[in-house]
Amino acid sequence: MTQRLDYASVAPEGSKALDAVHAYVSRCGLARDLIDLVYLRVSLINGCAYCIDLHTRDLRQHGVAIEKIVLVPVWHESDGLFSARERAALRWAETVTRVAEAHVPDAEYEAARAAFGEQELANLTIAVALMNAYNRLAIGFRTTPRAARA
Repeated sequence: MTQRLDYASVAPEGSKALDAVHAYVSRCGLARDLIDLVYLRVSLINGCAYCIDLHTRDLRQHGVAIEKIVLVPVWHESDGLFSARERAALRWAETVTRVAEAHVPDAEYEAARAAFGEQELANLTIAVALMNAYNRLAIGFRTTPRAARA
């Protein structure tokens, strides 16, 4: 896979704006592992090789067991492995990422709202939206995953 365009070099102000949102999410109070699990799940749904590679590495670096990481795509079948908040976050990430399919039903919102306060849910949704944006950039411009460069 050959990278088509380096968007950060071509549009540095836009890239800096996304980086600022990323920095906000990093310090918003949600657990780092929870955010990285969400980033990984969104990237898996979208098929973003670059981001799957990146967030898998991030989770491993933070000490998350490989057994848990590989089961992120089937988290709903992994009883006991994911906490209630992680399950709620992954479910919300899937719903918001697939917004065109179901338009975020009330039941999905209520389930997320039961697990997260208003500000947490807003921040979680910002994280989901950010990763969807990054996925589209990386997929669209074919950003090469680190594993493929090695």
